[in-house]
Amino acid sequence: MYNQPSYAPPAGMGRTLTMDDVVMKGFIVLGTLMASAGVAWIMEVPMGIAVVALIAALILGLVITFKQSTNPALILAYAVLEGVALAGISLIFAARFGNGLVLQAIVGTMMAVLGVLAVYALNIFRPTPKFAKFVIGAAIGAIGLILVNMLVGIWVPGGLGLRSGGALAIVFSAAMILLGMFFLLLDFDEINHAVQAGAPERTSWLLVFGLMLSIVWIYLEVLRLLSYFSGDD
Repeated sequence: MYNQPSYAPPAGMGRTLTMDDVVMKGFIVLGTLMASAGVAWIMEVPMGIAVVALIAALILGLVITFKQSTNPALILAYAVLEGVALAGISLIFAARFGNGLVLQAIVGTMMAVLGVLAVYALNIFRPTPKFAKFVIGAAIGAIGLILVNMLVGIWVPGGLGLRSGGALAIVFSAAMILLGMFFLLLDFDEINHAVQAGAPERTSWLLVFGLMLSIVWIYLEVLRLLSYFSGDD
C-alpha cells in the first residue's frame, strides 16, 4: 500500500471501483468496528479476552496486509476483533481517568479525520511519492523507538520516557497523531488513484481496511495524549 500500484483490472473481472463503493464499504467496516467496540464496552469485556482479540487482530491484520486480501470476511473479522481490543484498552483508561476521557478521544479522532479529509478534498495538499516514503520511513523509526523504549523499560522505569507522561511523552504522542494523520492522507490519495485507475470493485475492501488502521492509530494516540493531561483521581 501507499506505493500506488497498478490498479488496472484484468479482463473479465467485473465492474470497476467507484467512490460510492468505498463510502459504502467504509460505513460497513467502520460500523462493524464501532458496533463491536460498543458491545464489548457495555459488557465490560474482561482484559484477558481483549488481549486475545488484540493478538488475533494483529495476526489477521498482517495476513490481510501481506496478502493484499480483498476478502470481506477477513476484513470484517478484523474489525470485530479490533473493536473488542479497543474496548478493552478504552476500559483501562476509563477506569483510571474516567469515561469522559474516552469520549474526548473519540471526538478528537473524528475532528482529526474530518480535518485531513478537508485538507485533501480542498486540494490544500496532495501527497507525493517522496512524501509517502518519508511517512513510511518515519513510521518504521517510530515503531523502532517504541520497541527500544519497551526494552529499556525492563531495566529503567519509564524506559526512554516516550510513554511516561512527561514532556517527551507529550511530544512523542503528538508526533504519532500527526503521523497517523499523514497515513490517513495517503489513504485518501490511494483511494482517489484507485478510482481513477478503474480498480476492481473488490479493492474497496482493502482500501477501507487501510483507512481503519489509520483511524485506530489516531484514536489510540489521542487517548494516550489526553491521559497525560488528566488526573489520577
